[in-house]
Amino acid sequence: ITWQDGRCDSAFLSTLPPPQSHVSVATGFGCATIFWFLKHRPDFLDSFSVAGTVQDYVVSMLCGLDVCVMTPQNAASWGFYDSRTDRWNRDILQEAGFPVRLLPRLRPSGTLAGRTRSQWNGVPMGTAVGVALGDFQCSVYSCMNQRTDAVLNIGTSAQLTYAMPSDFTPPPSPQPDSALSFFPYFDSSYLAVAASLNGGNVLATFVETLAAWTKELGAELSSSSFYEKLIGCALNQETTDLRVSPTLLGERHAPFHLGQVTNISASNLSLGHVTRALCRGVVENLTSMMPAESLRRAGVRKLIGSGAALARNQVLRQEVERAFPLPVVYRQNADSALGAAMAICDHLQIGDDLLPQKDEAEPKPQGPTAGRDGMDVI
Repeated sequence: ITWQDGRCDSAFLSTLPPPQSHVSVATGFGCATIFWFLKHRPDFLDSFSVAGTVQDYVVSMLCGLDVCVMTPQNAASWGFYDSRTDRWNRDILQEAGFPVRLLPRLRPSGTLAGRTRSQWNGVPMGTAVGVALGDFQCSVYSCMNQRTDAVLNIGTSAQLTYAMPSDFTPPPSPQPDSALSFFPYFDSSYLAVAASLNGGNVLATFVETLAAWTKELGAELSSSSFYEKLIGCALNQETTDLRVSPTLLGERHAPFHLGQVTNISASNLSLGHVTRALCRGVVENLTSMMPAESLRRAGVRKLIGSGAALARNQVLRQEVERAFPLPVVYRQNADSALGAAMAICDHLQIGDDLLPQKDEAEPKPQGPTAGRDGMDVI
């Protein structure tokens, strides 16, 4: 089940009790899905004793656990979790008939869940296994070197984030109309996040649409050929007065605010104008959610850019540099797997606690995932 799961529509979500949490319950959230099963397939849940995310399941499998352990990073997107107290909304859930026996046990981010119960794909038996972490948080951890860094990722979707002060506490209830979200990070801190549904997917839709039109007209070019040609046209068109609001998918805080094209004239309909305006629109949509001035007020001194769309598209990079009056450093990709390994190594005492236990250890082959100092960490 992912954020793209559509079974919990807005009508169904409106029937759920309000959570005591700063995070609104959305489709794809674990608790929302369990409520859906309670209504539509109640017998389905009878044979289960615990629930969790897919990465929590992998951790339980590796460690041979008969329980599920979960970090605040995943609990926030599971729903009905109060990060201020680090507790599930048990009373609210119980009153609504929710099977609270399914709720995972909470563990701090960056701690161990257990050790591997057997040798696994080259990883020795007895290797330390961390409690599963959030994909986004680990991506940020892999490239945010200083608390004064902000991270901009434009891949399929787009995210802009920076670290909140260590004493920050999120609001006690959801703010559904706010473009900003606050994600639990590490050491009881939070990330301020502008998470847009519209990023590289919008550019891909534009390219695919042009390719389809061309095919209908009797010619045919590959999407990759189109993409390179469009970027070349936009590089030759340094500015445009055409305005594109590229929210083809709406946004979580404004689901019905769909895309628009305005200020159209006979002089700005070239491919260069349209592509430049589209790239600018993707960036401006993010800055409408998290203005550059708010980064300055938060003490941000550097912007780290990552993601496949940024790496491939020079026009998009130009628009990022135009929108943000900060030094911009590009990374090929923020790597969540690297960030997870870094986080576990940084938050645990590097030493014997990460190594296989002497009575459990097998001859150590070259493991597929190496932690710092050559120790295997999952």
